[in-house]
This record gives sequence, C-alpha cells and structure tokens, in this order.
Amino acid sequence: MSFSSLGLSPSFLKTLSEQGYTEPYPIQEKAIPAILEGKDILAIAQTGSGKTASFALPILEKIQHEEPLKNRHVSVLVLVPTRELAAQVNEVFNLLADNLPRRINILAVYGGVSINPQMIRLQGVQILIATPGRLLELVDSKAVHLSDVKVLVLDEADKMLNLGFRDEMTRILSFLPSKKQNLLFSATLSEEVTHIEGLLLKDPVVIKIADDSEGNIELITQSAYHVSEERKGPLLRYLIKQNNLKQVLVFTSSVFKADAVANKLRNNGIDASAIHSKKSQGARQEALSKFKSGKLQVMVATDLMARGIDIKFLPCVVNYELPRSPKDYIHRIGRTGRAENAGMAISLISPEEEHHFKIIQKKMGKKVEINESESIDLHGY
Repeated sequence: MSFSSLGLSPSFLKTLSEQGYTEPYPIQEKAIPAILEGKDILAIAQTGSGKTASFALPILEKIQHEEPLKNRHVSVLVLVPTRELAAQVNEVFNLLADNLPRRINILAVYGGVSINPQMIRLQGVQILIATPGRLLELVDSKAVHLSDVKVLVLDEADKMLNLGFRDEMTRILSFLPSKKQNLLFSATLSEEVTHIEGLLLKDPVVIKIADDSEGNIELITQSAYHVSEERKGPLLRYLIKQNNLKQVLVFTSSVFKADAVANKLRNNGIDASAIHSKKSQGARQEALSKFKSGKLQVMVATDLMARGIDIKFLPCVVNYELPRSPKDYIHRIGRTGRAENAGMAISLISPEEEHHFKIIQKKMGKKVEINESESIDLHGY
C-alpha cells in the first residue's frame, strides 16, 4: 500500500516523499483513513511504530480545510505525558505541515519553562500539544479555551495514567465538549486505559499493532563507554577515526545537539551532516541521499528524523545521548543488524545517564559491556 491510497492530498505526498517515506507503517494504513472518516480510534502500538504521523497526517488534512476558531479557542488538543514527547509531537506536526498551502498554527506547551511566553504564543493556535499540568495552568489563566475542541488525542495514555494524571485528566475532560472525535493511543491496554476508553470513545475503530522491533538484536555487537559530558565529543571522534568507521548513524536527543555534534565532527575532518526539521527540505534530502549511498560518513539525527532512514546494511549506530525509553533504545540500535547482517551499537554514557542505562539493559534482557574511557588519550580529537 502507498500513502497516495490513504486519502491524503498531494502536499502531504510531496512532504513524505522528500523525507524518504516510501510506504506507510501498518498503524498508518489503518488509522489514517478511519480518522479522516471522523471515527474514534483506540490504537495499541509501541513507540517507534509510526503512531504520531498516523494521527498528525489526517488531523492536518482535515484542519487545512477548516476556518480557524475564535482567538485562543483551539480546534485540536493533543495530550502527552512529558515535555520531551510534547516537543517531539510538535516537531512531527510542523514537519508534516511544511508544504501545506495554508499555514496551520501549532504550539507545544509544558512545564519546566516560563509560562508567559506560552500564554502570548497561544494567540491564533489551532493545534495545541500539551502536558496536563501546564494545560490546566493556562486554562485557569484564561490563556486558552477548550470548549470548541473538535479532536482530542491522548498519546501514550498508559504512561499518562501510570504517572498519576487521573485527577488532572478528569478536570481537563470537564472543559471539553461531549461531541468531538477522540483518538487514544497506548502501548498497553491497562485498567487505567480501559477506564479512560470507557469515558471517551464511542464505537471506536480498534487497532492493535504487534510489537515487532526492527533488526535482530542478537546480531548486534553492543558496547558502551563511561564518559563525562564534556569528553563525549572527543571520544566519538576518536572511535570513528581509530576504528575507521563508515556510515555511522549518531543519535542525539535534540536539534541543537545534533547540529553541535555534526559541526564538531566536520571541524575535526570527519564528513558529517545533521538531519532534523529545522533544515530545509533540500538540505535534508541531499544529506539523506548521500548517507544512504555511502558518500557521507556520519549522519547525526534526532529520533524523529531518523525514522526516514532505512538502510539495509547500516554497519554502526552510536547513542551520543540515551533515548527516553528502553523501547526507543532497541529501535535505535535495531537500525543496524538487519537482513541477517551483523551490526555495531555504541553508547556514550555520562554519569547522569548510568542509572537509566541500567534500566535499559534490564528491560532489554541483555547486559552491555561498559568500558572506562578516562585512560584514553583524547588530545587532538
């Protein structure tokens, strides 16, 4: 099946083609047509299954044909459990909206940062991505109104409810109209999710995507290094040069870090490029094409942009920073060790990341050898 058969307009097909997406993920095949038809959705799918685009694409398709609501009255509300996921979902929406003939106002709001800039930027917003606590602060301040919401998305509902958002969720739901389209995405169907499902969904289309991690983890040689944050860059360059690594996919947690790492690599004689949503489409496509063909030695990517990178014989993946979940870690390293080919995965572990890496190893059911890096002479790297 192709994206053109899912009912999407040419502007989206152009964007998807430019990003290297050739065919939809299973969840996208099932969810996009159903959402375009206005049906409620209950989707059980793991992180990395393509779920964000499965609701972002049809939402953008529908909203581009609608007139904006009154100022500070949002049309689409996407609720997420963490600020990191809010930023990631926002990035997906903006990436997919790139070629639309009419600009769609999209904003992510979350705690941990000043609320005042968010209050100002809420003017004219049509799609709002929010964590529950910050959303309630904005509602209480009358900076945003939820009475006209047409589509509600609960992303990673199992995590939201496990983190104890039930009271906040109950308050938020009280502000929303009863007649709306409800889209619920969860990795598991727990009691908490079933509770919310019963409150929200009316005759939903149920989509269950089997957990199918990419690659064969047993074919991947995993290693890690204890390293301070300031020595990560020199150590990365040392490993690439000393091992003569080619076609290396380096993962960072943010656009800013991706640029910084790529710049440092280039300044030290390593052919590298960053790929993320802030780059122009031409730059992204050129870098992706060069990397796939082996003409670019290192690609530095965020998790979001790396989903368009599908290389059968990718030899090496480096976690410059750990992902937010063990599942994301497995999907990252699973980009190597594919089609029965051996692969290598290297993780750079700062002191702050040590506990998280222990959790990743436990969830993965595999212990990773961790090397000390203090004795490695990184002078000149």
